[in-house]
Amino acid sequence: MKRTLITLALALSAAAPAMADLALAKAKNCMACHAVDKKLVGPSFKDVAAKYASQKDATDKLAAKILKGGGGVWGPLPMPANPSVNDAESKALAAWVLQQK
Repeated sequence: MKRTLITLALALSAAAPAMADLALAKAKNCMACHAVDKKLVGPSFKDVAAKYASQKDATDKLAAKILKGGGGVWGPLPMPANPSVNDAESKALAAWVLQQK
């Protein structure tokens, strides 16, 4: 039983970087420009979720923007790339953003 619990704990800790929530968004400095429900420098996460809700490839598009940056979608100010985010985190963050309806 003890071995099973240790194995489960290790599996959960290994998966933690791929899970996204507000804490990860804060840790990766997303909240410097975005908020969940209001526009700051960039759009709110709720507005992003609404804009991309009908797009099947939205998670991949947003993950790429998190990694590489982008511009022209929300106005003239570009979104810079976020070098502190890895591929798994960018996909997890994008999926989390799309849940903010």
